[in-house]
Amino acid sequence: MKLSVRMAASLAALVAAGLTATACAPQTSDNSSSGKDDKSGTLRVWLFQEVNNAPKKKVVDAAVADFEKAHNGAQVKVEYIPVETRAQRIKAAFNDPKSAPDVIEYGNTDTAGYVKDGGLADVTKEFTAWTEAKDTDPTARQSVTVDGKIYGAPFFVGVRALYYRTDVFKELNLEVPRTQGELIDTAHAIRAAKPDLYGLAVGGAYTYGAMPFIWANGGELAQGKGGSYASAIDSADAQKGIKTYTSLFGDTNCPAAKCAGMGGNDTVTAFASGKAGMAIGGDFSHAAIEAGKVKGKYAVVPLPGLKAGEIAPAFAGGNNVGVLKSTSHHTLAVDLMKQVASKETQGELFDAMGFLPTYTDVRGDVAKKEPFVEPFVKTLAAGAKFVPASPAWAQIDASLVLPTMFQEVVSGKKDVPAASKDAAKKMNDAFSSVG
Repeated sequence: MKLSVRMAASLAALVAAGLTATACAPQTSDNSSSGKDDKSGTLRVWLFQEVNNAPKKKVVDAAVADFEKAHNGAQVKVEYIPVETRAQRIKAAFNDPKSAPDVIEYGNTDTAGYVKDGGLADVTKEFTAWTEAKDTDPTARQSVTVDGKIYGAPFFVGVRALYYRTDVFKELNLEVPRTQGELIDTAHAIRAAKPDLYGLAVGGAYTYGAMPFIWANGGELAQGKGGSYASAIDSADAQKGIKTYTSLFGDTNCPAAKCAGMGGNDTVTAFASGKAGMAIGGDFSHAAIEAGKVKGKYAVVPLPGLKAGEIAPAFAGGNNVGVLKSTSHHTLAVDLMKQVASKETQGELFDAMGFLPTYTDVRGDVAKKEPFVEPFVKTLAAGAKFVPASPAWAQIDASLVLPTMFQEVVSGKKDVPAASKDAAKKMNDAFSSVG
């Protein structure tokens, strides 16, 4: 999935944000179906706000127009919500059906948690009977499946790779990095030659930009344990990756005062605006970068691993579209979900935003016509990774456990062993809370 968290620059604000997210998130009630299935009226949809949202809105508007034309008496109101506040808003919606949307976009890492909260409707029967669903990528289908039941439709898949400035590399006579060590050396070389640029834009709140460094070093987020999970973020291998990533914060690459609070969208914006020589961005970042100052002056390669020829494992994310259990328009909402997540819409979203389709046939078609997809497809093929399939992950994510860990190390408040040990305890508390 492609998710980012904006954090205050100071550690105090960061920790406060984490505590607030934990303490103030509303408790979820035992949500149940409204018992109604109105065939007309207004349906509300919440979709995520993108860095450059206009192309996405244009595609969605067309899909909505087709839906309204095919469903006489139905109207659709779409609202674009910030990714950063999704946890609080969606939790609140689960508790307040009267103000809740009928259909939502949600990150695939949130599926298990939202099902446990009782917020998503079981659409197994409708999805299984849907003709287009047979071509859904098995991994994408798994992202909407909990305990054998389906709770939405895959919307797009996403993976990250290394964007770099071809003009800067040519000017400084730099080679494309083949290893993690070369990547760091190259970042320092760019910063030394061009102090107005970040060598490699990094962010203390960019969890999925940091994870490839941990995974490449053999670390893991967590390990399965007794039907649940136990954190592994404080293992020796994970600590190597944390040290590598946090070493990139400083005056020789990306100053901590500016970069410690940056999330994924911030690093992409820095690159697109010409303020960075390199950045870790997703296939879904393509449209925003094309709309920026670096258009025509960049290329993309898989993020290198420890050895030449290796690709660092990337998080295979993506978003889904689901129906809320509380909707009073269940049939219409399911039809709208299908329209928004259809092959036609996903193909148009790829053209508009660069989002990789979840249908194998559609993805094959777009890969043939757009060469920029190749490094992302290679990254997926090399072996991508996922977060623990536990309802606890939403709590861990919303509580900013990993961003807090990175920030504590970058600020010098704690060393890597201490910060990772504290993060592991918080993760284990979350895993224990869901059984």
